[in-house]
Amino acid sequence: MGGLQGTMHWSLRSEIERHRRECGYTLSKLGELTGINHGSLSEILNGNPPRAMTIGQLDALAAVFGREPGWLYELYTEECISEGRISRPRLIPYLIRCAEVGRQDCIEEVVPKLLDNPKNISTLFLVAEQLYESGKQKESVPFYQAVVDSEKDGHSDQFVMSQYRLFRAALGTNSEENGEAVIRFSPYRNRLPENYQLDALFQLTRVCFALQKWKKSEQYADELRFLAETIYIHELDRLKRNKKREPLETERHFVFYYGMGHLFKGLALEMQGLYEQAKTYVQGYADLSWFELLDEVGYKEVEKFSVWAKANMYTLEVLGGNTSIIEEYTDYLDSLPTNEILAGLISIMKSANTYHFCVDGILKRFSSHIATFDQFTEAIGLDRQLQFRSQTAIYEFNKGRIEKGIEETLCCLSLADSMNRYQDALKCVALFEEHRQYASTAQEEQYQGIVTGMVANLLFQNK
Repeated sequence: MGGLQGTMHWSLRSEIERHRRECGYTLSKLGELTGINHGSLSEILNGNPPRAMTIGQLDALAAVFGREPGWLYELYTEECISEGRISRPRLIPYLIRCAEVGRQDCIEEVVPKLLDNPKNISTLFLVAEQLYESGKQKESVPFYQAVVDSEKDGHSDQFVMSQYRLFRAALGTNSEENGEAVIRFSPYRNRLPENYQLDALFQLTRVCFALQKWKKSEQYADELRFLAETIYIHELDRLKRNKKREPLETERHFVFYYGMGHLFKGLALEMQGLYEQAKTYVQGYADLSWFELLDEVGYKEVEKFSVWAKANMYTLEVLGGNTSIIEEYTDYLDSLPTNEILAGLISIMKSANTYHFCVDGILKRFSSHIATFDQFTEAIGLDRQLQFRSQTAIYEFNKGRIEKGIEETLCCLSLADSMNRYQDALKCVALFEEHRQYASTAQEEQYQGIVTGMVANLLFQNK
């Protein structure tokens, strides 16, 4: 046994032994309280050489002694790495626990030791995957990053999957960060296994749409549709030939990806004012009941797409200038969930501003829903709020209701600031400045507060 190892075993065990004596516990009593077998506990503390302990056993001892989670973790590494040999059965649970209890110092000490041997990259990947799959995305990030930084083979499964996981973990409400995440990940999308590639393309399509990158969103929607159609043909062929193979395991039902490829293609065209072209893609997901491979979950997805298609076809008609169906459209919106009402009202407000008709009655009708729009805190929901507030501000100014217009502009500016959407923020600033002379003292102060914060944030980012 090496001198360092002996010292570390001694110090870890001496601390435990000291606490045992201070608490007045016999080994038998300590075993009873921790649930560790008396014989095993004796071998762990008094064996020569001592028996290695698990991180779970150390946690059990900490709990009995009234110590905080992560107690003595800095002394535990020698249980995992000894004379250059690594015990993966102990190391992996240890690193996972370090991440869970915030012992970043221990992780930073152990990871460089592991990376002395490239074979250990797979161990870090396993730790990252276990954290990610248990819902601890944030905690998994340093381990995926270590894999990406250390793996020399850019085509290896663990390198590409780590890039994908980092992309998913990075997505939030900050537009700038989302844009950077897209740039970092997009070159690797086609190297993923097909089941993950479907979801990656959906996420890229969705994020680029929220970033108002219509052409990029279109491109990824096209890729998503093509991949979904290709896999669909292969899956049907496999079934017809009675080939015994597990069906493709995807995060969502397969029909979801097929429908979303059409839906986002249509939405991206709509945002570019190409309403007639967009209708073709709306028809592509209006009725997916022909889709084979459907189960109960699949049929529910088909129903959702049918509802979205009806709403989006109304939207395209209204945006194209067909104001005769406004009443019919609003009746339909009234039957939908609040998030779909928000999407529909954007179209109605855009149309009202383009074709100059009054929608005061519609705004009053949906006032209770409008009051709850701030509940949507994910990227798409925030983007929709921003669009709605922007169109509503323009509408109110056009109606001569200046105070209300300023109020909506400030709401819009605050949203743009929180999302780092600086181009939208500048439009709000221009709109406010145009009507600044009519602003109340409170509105002026609110405006100054938001702008000052934005400038400070920009200066900080550019340091």
